Amino acid sequence: MIDEQTVLNALRQVIDPDLKIDIVTLGMIKNLVVRDGDVSFTLELTTPACPYNKSIEESARAAVESIPGVRSVEMRVTARVWSAKPLGSTYPDVKNVVAVASGKGGVGKTTVAINLACSLALSGARVGLVDADIYGPTIPKIVKIVEPPRLRPDKKVEPAKMMLGIKVMSLGLFVDEGTAVIWRGPLVASAVKQLLTEAQWGELDYLIVDLPPGTGDASLTLAQTMPLTGVVIVTTPQQAASVIAAKALSMFRRLGVTIIGIVENMSYYVCPECGKESSLFGESHTDKMAAELDVEVLGRIPMSPDVSVNHDQGVPIVLAAPSSPAAKAFDEAAKKIAAKISVIAHAAGAAKAGAK
Repeated sequence: MIDEQTVLNALRQVIDPDLKIDIVTLGMIKNLVVRDGDVSFTLELTTPACPYNKSIEESARAAVESIPGVRSVEMRVTARVWSAKPLGSTYPDVKNVVAVASGKGGVGKTTVAINLACSLALSGARVGLVDADIYGPTIPKIVKIVEPPRLRPDKKVEPAKMMLGIKVMSLGLFVDEGTAVIWRGPLVASAVKQLLTEAQWGELDYLIVDLPPGTGDASLTLAQTMPLTGVVIVTTPQQAASVIAAKALSMFRRLGVTIIGIVENMSYYVCPECGKESSLFGESHTDKMAAELDVEVLGRIPMSPDVSVNHDQGVPIVLAAPSSPAAKAFDEAAKKIAAKISVIAHAAGAAKAGAK
C-alpha cells in the first residue's frame, strides 16, 4: 500500500540546488493526497524566477512516479516568494526590497534595474520600481507609463504603473521634465523617503530601488528607511569602474546590508552578423574585484544598440527583443538574483515563519 509517508520519503530525495535542503523539509509540498495509487500534490516553489524551477519540477514528478504501485501523478506547481525582512517590518506586504547601486555614473545602472524588474515580472512575480535618483530621474522617460500616479483619500499615493503591471514611483512623475532639481542633501534624503513611504505599494514580491550613483544621501536614506533584502552592484569591465564599485559595495557592507551580487554591464559586444563576441574594453577586472570581496558575479550583460534604441521607444529590451543576447543575459541575472534572495530569506528564518 502506498501512503503519504511513502510519497514524502521519495520527495525527500529531491534537493533544492540553492538551499541544499530537500523540498519536503523546506515546506514546498502542499495538499498531498494519496488514493489507491493516484497521487496529487502542490509543489510550491520559493520564487517563480528561480533558474532551477524546471529541474525541481521534473525531479519531484520523477521521484513520485518511481514509487512501485503509483498509477498516476497530478502535480500542481505554484510559487510563493519568501521574504527576508524581519516579521513586523514596515510595509509587511512588500516582501523584498532590493537596491540597485553603482559607484559611478554611466555604467547603465538604470537600464539594469528596469530590465531586472521586467524579467522578474515576466516570471509572474509582483514587482515595484523606485527611481531614487532625485537629480536625474530617468525611469519615466525610458519606460511607457500606462497609468499615472494617483492621490488616495488617505493622502497616500497610488504608484504609477508601467507595462506588466509594474508599480513605479519617481520624482520625474511629479516634476516637469525641463525643471532642474536644485536641492541640498537633507531635501534629497526627504524626497527619497517620501517616494518609499508615502506610496501605497500593496502586495509586492520585489521592490527594486534604482539608486543614484555614488555613496551619498539617497543610499544612506534607503538603508535607514526600509529593511533591505540586499543590494546589487552594477559595474563595467574597466579597472576604474571596478575600483569605484568596490567602494560602493564596502559602504553597504558597513551599513549592514547584504550584498546579493554584482552585475557587469557592457561586458562584451556580439556581432549581429557573425555572432562573434568581442571585449571592447579589454580584460575585465570584475572577477578580480569580486574574488577579493567574496561576492558572486550574477550576470554579464552584452553591449547592444538595441537596448538604447528600444529604451528611447519606452520598451525595455527584455520585452522588445526577448530572444536577443542582452535580454537573455538580463533574464539569467534576474533568475540568479531571485534564487539568492530565497537563500537570504531562508537564512533569516523568514520562510519557516511563513512570510507572506
